Amino acid sequence: MEKVLLHTCCAPCSSAIIEWMLANGWQPTIYYCNPNIYPEEEYRIRKDECTRYAQALGLEIVDDDYDHEAWLSSVKGMEDEPERGPRCLQCFRYRLLRSARYALEHGYTIMTTTLASSRWKSLEQIDAAGHWAVEKAIAEHDGDSSPKLEWWEKNWRKGGLQQRRQEIIKEYGFYNQLYCGCEFSMRRLQNMTTDDNR
Repeated sequence: MEKVLLHTCCAPCSSAIIEWMLANGWQPTIYYCNPNIYPEEEYRIRKDECTRYAQALGLEIVDDDYDHEAWLSSVKGMEDEPERGPRCLQCFRYRLLRSARYALEHGYTIMTTTLASSRWKSLEQIDAAGHWAVEKAIAEHDGDSSPKLEWWEKNWRKGGLQQRRQEIIKEYGFYNQLYCGCEFSMRRLQNMTTDDNR
């Protein structure tokens, strides 16, 4: 099997992708890098669900540091931007750059993300951030040789994966969150709920 570093945002988004990879000759290492998630309790719930799924499949999961303050600094000035706007693009860049750096440090030549499975996200933003992160991480590399790392650009919403995702969520009883993760997306959900109740 060929190794791939899979940046993972949550168990529901990653479940069908991981199953597809294993069935098609790919050995994913799950890289949990989500300092955007707020509050920390929510972060831990999502991480624990990813860990439970990884352990059930015998896969390695790597937990990146939870540094929400550093993430907030990276999106400073974009707090009021709409979903799918500049803040989301910067959020993807931040998380995928950390993932790309880890991939290079540990000898991976391919990386991708489960972010692209969510219909709430912009595929164009995710792929732009992925390509940018890989190029930046390679440019930062101090080694004697040019490292090889590719961004795997794939639409994970096709090929029946959305339906399979729903089936796996039920099979495992996964916690299925109602907002992207950060306090700004949480605020949007709360505003929508308030509007619905008026």
